[in-house]
Amino acid sequence: MSKGVLATEKRGIRELGAEKKVGWDEVPQGVILNSFDSILKENVAHIRPEDRDYSDFNSYTATVASWRVIKPVYNRDVCIDCQNCWVWCPDTSIISRDKQMLGIDYDHCKGCGVCVEVCPTNPKSLLMFGEAEDNEAALAKWPEKKKKSK
Repeated sequence: MSKGVLATEKRGIRELGAEKKVGWDEVPQGVILNSFDSILKENVAHIRPEDRDYSDFNSYTATVASWRVIKPVYNRDVCIDCQNCWVWCPDTSIISRDKQMLGIDYDHCKGCGVCVEVCPTNPKSLLMFGEAEDNEAALAKWPEKKKKSK
């Protein structure tokens, strides 16, 4: 199981879909599923995601990596940090800090390819490869920049 770029000991500990399911009518009335195990003493927006004390019911601790058959691979050498991939990713799987892309959260990425489609660079800084392909091997296959014909 992939731990992604910002791995923590709680990150991706559960395989989503493996837990016992209950119907909406079986959930006790008034039940509260807290996002965090402890009471936060500061605004959660000021705490980095990997430093938060997530509860086991939070999607942060679940992984959907086994759903994916293709994955995006990120090439730092080509990226211009335009943030298009971060804006358009439907699963918030693009890890970005201070307007700089750091990588991909493979625990939550489902391999839809939206990030690749919105990437404006030539060649693209994100390309789709098979799930089993090693990222280093994928980077070795990266296409060269295409020269514009006049």
